Amino acid sequence: MEHQVYVPAPASRLREALADPARVARAVPGLQQDAGAAPGTGRLKIRIGSHSITYRGSLRVGVRGDGSYVLDGDATEARGAGTVKLALTLRLTDADGGCTVTVTGTASAEGRVAELPAEAVESAAKRLLTRFVEGLGQAPADEPASVFETEVPPPSLAPEPEPVEEQVEEPVDEQVVEPLPEIFAEAAHARRTMIGRSAEEVDHAPPRGRYAPVPAPQTVAGGSALRWAAPAAALALASAIVVTRALRRRR
Repeated sequence: MEHQVYVPAPASRLREALADPARVARAVPGLQQDAGAAPGTGRLKIRIGSHSITYRGSLRVGVRGDGSYVLDGDATEARGAGTVKLALTLRLTDADGGCTVTVTGTASAEGRVAELPAEAVESAAKRLLTRFVEGLGQAPADEPASVFETEVPPPSLAPEPEPVEEQVEEPVDEQVVEPLPEIFAEAAHARRTMIGRSAEEVDHAPPRGRYAPVPAPQTVAGGSALRWAAPAAALALASAIVVTRALRRRR
């Protein structure tokens, strides 16, 4: 296999990246590194046509005497027994405004990938290599400067503090302050008087509402009834006598 990729970055940047295993691992698209493992060790999901295969493996980088780089990798299917092995050589050549990376090598595969069309496998491999080389050419993220690296200006260049204006206390008019305690005292005395009266009234007032006492029924004394009944009976008897006498005289 042979594949060329143009990168708009100087060859020196790619050489620095290939010399750092951590940057090589970050350049592999979609690589999920295992916690605590060596850089370049983890899981990688590859899409080939309408199929997706996840591998677990590692990638190692070495340098040759002629200035080229060697990439060795081996992986196993995460859900299967298929394996993949590759041995690639990277050569960097300066170009206008960047450099050209030529990738040559061999790869052997068993398992699910061997059952897929060869054209689809080659297209997926070239796409993965292109993104990997472009990732090597990206500038590393700038790390924030430490607080210990911040330069402190000498005292002569430090800005002078702004003068603080003195606050002058204004004199207090005694004619206005003296009547205030008298007003507050009268208000407090009136409040205590109102509270005392209201409390006294509440303590002696009868309850209202559902807890109000039910008034007792009023009774009529029997003596008063007899006192009115006797004269009425006498009057009726006298009237009867008068009427009887009047009838006798007519006869």
